[in-house]
Amino acid sequence: MAAVTPFTVDVPDAVLADLADRLDRVRWPDEIPDGGWEYGTDLASLQRLVDYWRTTYDWRTWEAELNRWPHFSVPLAGIDVRFLHVPGRGPDPFPLLLLHGWPGSIWEFHRILPLLTDPGAHGGDPADAFTVVAPSLPGYGFSFRPHQPRFDIGAIAAVMAELMPGVCGYQRYGAQGGDWGAGVATRLGSHHPDHLAGIHLNLLFARPPAVDFDEASPEERAALRGFKHWQSEGTGYQWIQGTRPQTLSYALTDSPVGLCGWLLEKFRAWGDTGGDVHRRFPPDVFLTNLMIYWVTGAIGSSFWPYYAIRHGAGIWEDGKRVDVPTGYADFPGEIFRTPRSWADQAYNITHWTEMSSGGHFAALEEPEALAADMRTFFRTLR
Repeated sequence: MAAVTPFTVDVPDAVLADLADRLDRVRWPDEIPDGGWEYGTDLASLQRLVDYWRTTYDWRTWEAELNRWPHFSVPLAGIDVRFLHVPGRGPDPFPLLLLHGWPGSIWEFHRILPLLTDPGAHGGDPADAFTVVAPSLPGYGFSFRPHQPRFDIGAIAAVMAELMPGVCGYQRYGAQGGDWGAGVATRLGSHHPDHLAGIHLNLLFARPPAVDFDEASPEERAALRGFKHWQSEGTGYQWIQGTRPQTLSYALTDSPVGLCGWLLEKFRAWGDTGGDVHRRFPPDVFLTNLMIYWVTGAIGSSFWPYYAIRHGAGIWEDGKRVDVPTGYADFPGEIFRTPRSWADQAYNITHWTEMSSGGHFAALEEPEALAADMRTFFRTLR
């Protein structure tokens, strides 16, 4: 078995000094007159956030917050995989693999971790406690070093399938994820089900079926319209990340303001923000997630799943289906909505909850609601 060692987040002072210098020397573009957010990230909004980053944000404060959780490192698949491993407090905590996506990180879980690992301290039942393993996905954040191999979703799932039973010793566990984390959990369910009790998702990888629009149900028509709009207006980032990831990586690895503008638009558009990004993601919360990409230099590597999936390394294979029990939390602000009729064709859906608010970054936006739904789903699978 690979040796597991403790890991501490400790960014060198020189990296932070270099960042401060780059922020002091930013070269701003002009803006389309009266553009606002119509054509991309709003200039005035980004300038205010960067000024806060320069003058007020303190990485060391949030680094210490990250280090409140126990971090570990293990060599797997030719890289060092870094992960949180947080013991549950209850009579029989259930092992849970918690998976982030793009442009997220393990920081997405800082609000939900206490709710999952110690429900008794937050108004819940200690019998619902989870022991949580939350990795930085291979190629993301702390699981990245320059020039390491790239990982598609299938390869990431294979690493997770080794991490849980082989490294952490959990012969039966659950998995939860959104965004690419949902893709990894889906792949675990379809290709590595032996140790998996079930998966809980807040994004579904279920393609629209070949259905005549006029014969579709009202819910399916709304979903088809939403999916068409998403494809035409929301997927520009996928095209560049999925076709020329190296070219984009030069700009976003070199310019912290460029990286900030690239990610800020996604959080505003994908979260249930009502147009006010900091209503859901205060500056310190947003910047800490961004900093994990910046200080590790992982933004280019994080693009790889987009390239891989566009060039044939998909999540699904012909004839494959997720047969393990699957729970879904349907948040109204998600980037596109999937009807139950589509989901049932790809997953063994045993639990479906319509959420009242929240979007793509559910663990950050609605941690209490997401944690409660996860408890309910996994309660029957323990």
